[in-house]
Amino acid sequence: MPKIICKAYGKINLTLDVLGKRPDGYHDLLTLFQGISLYDEITLTKGDSEAEEIVLTCDLAGLSTGPDNLAYQAAYLLKEKFPQIVGLRIDIRKRIPLAAGLAGGSADAAAVLLGLNRLYNLDLSLEELGKLGARLGSDVPFCLHPLTAIGEGRGELLSEVSSPSPELWLVLCKPPFGVSTKEVYQHLSQVQVTKRPDLAGALAGLQSRNRKLFYASLGNILENSTFDLYPQLQTWAQEIEALGAEKVMMAGSGPTLMAFVENKKEAEKLKSSFKKPNWSLEVVRTTTCEDLKGRLIADE
Repeated sequence: MPKIICKAYGKINLTLDVLGKRPDGYHDLLTLFQGISLYDEITLTKGDSEAEEIVLTCDLAGLSTGPDNLAYQAAYLLKEKFPQIVGLRIDIRKRIPLAAGLAGGSADAAAVLLGLNRLYNLDLSLEELGKLGARLGSDVPFCLHPLTAIGEGRGELLSEVSSPSPELWLVLCKPPFGVSTKEVYQHLSQVQVTKRPDLAGALAGLQSRNRKLFYASLGNILENSTFDLYPQLQTWAQEIEALGAEKVMMAGSGPTLMAFVENKKEAEKLKSSFKKPNWSLEVVRTTTCEDLKGRLIADE
């Protein structure tokens, strides 16, 4: 059976500022998105043309494979628009930790949109796929083309950065628990914010390759809320910084902590030094154009 294998790259927020609450209940954001080399692998297989249902499997026990899964929803969204999508099988190999603030679900949905577009020759542009993806989640449009981009609105309004991030190495440190994104946003109004991220400074640091300016400009406004709810996270962030990280900050709404270091060797060293039972520790780098060129593999 014809199939497509697609890499679903995760993302981080280099800067994340919350500007206010919208009438629709969401929040207006100003963020600098960045793709990372950690990815799930999505395999899409054409099945029996007489079979109508979408079948989804995953190698991670506990992850729903029903209609509430974003990858399933992405396939169903295209199936409604293109009736030739029948008898589809979706297999997910998970590497992005769950509930980590790394957009694992959104990345899977984006990979399904990209893969089906190729598998069924739908000829949809990235812009058209992005509009469909925004109906599934705010991070899905970025995950379609995860390099470096400014996100506004709910995060779905994207402006690609002309000077994308150079290769940066970091260690993703996820403790063995998740946090509620809804709770983090709700609690934000109850904490005092003393410093906001500097998007202009981060962009200037990228363009000039000034690492000191770049790291000084990064920030995540949600840290104020998540650290207040889970004080131990801030203590762990300080522990990681003491091990030699150039910058430590939280990913998304948490609880993953991101430790930026000079190179891969330093990343491996920090990973081996930070010993915590049941933590997920991943050495990753920022994505490049070359990563995206090879993300779709056809298997006839």
